[in-house]
Amino acid sequence: MKKLVVIVLVVVVAGGIFYLRAKSGDSQERFKRVAVEQGTIVEKALAIGKIDPDYEIVVKSQVSGIVDIIHKEVGEVVGKGEPLLVVKPEPTPLELAKVRRDLEMAQLNRDKALRDLERARELRDGDLMSQQDFENLEKTYQETELREKQARERLELTEKGRSRIGGRQVETLIRSPIDGMILERLVNRGDPVVPLTSYQPGTELMKLADMNNLIFTGTVDEIDVGKLREGMTAAIHIGALPSDILFGELYFISPKSRDKDNAIVFDIKIRITDQAGVALRAGYSANADIVIRSKEDVPTLPERLVTFRNDSSFVKIPDEADSLIDHPIEVGLSDGLTLEVTGGLAVGDSVVEEPPKDVDEN
Repeated sequence: MKKLVVIVLVVVVAGGIFYLRAKSGDSQERFKRVAVEQGTIVEKALAIGKIDPDYEIVVKSQVSGIVDIIHKEVGEVVGKGEPLLVVKPEPTPLELAKVRRDLEMAQLNRDKALRDLERARELRDGDLMSQQDFENLEKTYQETELREKQARERLELTEKGRSRIGGRQVETLIRSPIDGMILERLVNRGDPVVPLTSYQPGTELMKLADMNNLIFTGTVDEIDVGKLREGMTAAIHIGALPSDILFGELYFISPKSRDKDNAIVFDIKIRITDQAGVALRAGYSANADIVIRSKEDVPTLPERLVTFRNDSSFVKIPDEADSLIDHPIEVGLSDGLTLEVTGGLAVGDSVVEEPPKDVDEN
């Protein structure tokens, strides 16, 4: 009998220990805990855009004709004044005849004005003409001289493709206006060229830019633009160069919004201050993280563990009965994934991450 009682007691005690251990294991498995850690929170605004030169120069011709010689090609680096291409004058017979006739008429008018002036000088010297009338004829002669000079320059430009007009050399040899790289050639040999004048924009021949002075141009959403200020730092990520990060400084925020893909956005510009030794190309697509605020060495939690209700914040913790209860906390800065815990928890404290709820198929 005693032996039977001992056996029963052993079984009861073993069963109790097994039950407690099973209950403790169930509690550990049921609750996944996440600890409050010390970390850095950075609030950022995302800008989507591309890498562009700070400015581009469009090269045009001052004379009409056709493209005859191309000295430089796309991708070549040129210095200011280096030849780019030659525009060969191709006047029609009617145009050439007209400029020649204009010169002949200008010469005839000048010769007539000269004879009138010499006759007037004799009359003035004989007190037969007033000084004012003489000066008027003198002015007329000077005007005919100027018209004759202009007609000669126009003929020279039409026939030879070069002339010195108004103290400036005008020629069909197009030279680079800056030190830079040729980004685009817009004409081929034999293409017609319309000159740049006050009445027409002229034919675009080439586009040049200083590739040592690149910027990021992009857009930010209207939600973020109110937080931005000129001078903020930014990290620039280029799609074609995923392992490289460039740094820059925000220097332009558009005062006016625009619509883009059914969203309101604002244009921004970031000056690249650290190119990190990367060889950049104009037109690279890129994203920029503009730093709005940051805090270092603060208690942090994943934002997914926090419930926001009625301007208050709560996390789940177990009570003495091993049930989950809402525990109020105070939060600060957030980067969208992680947030700062300013009260209610300390580094090392843990909260419960609830398992996903089963979806009722019915």
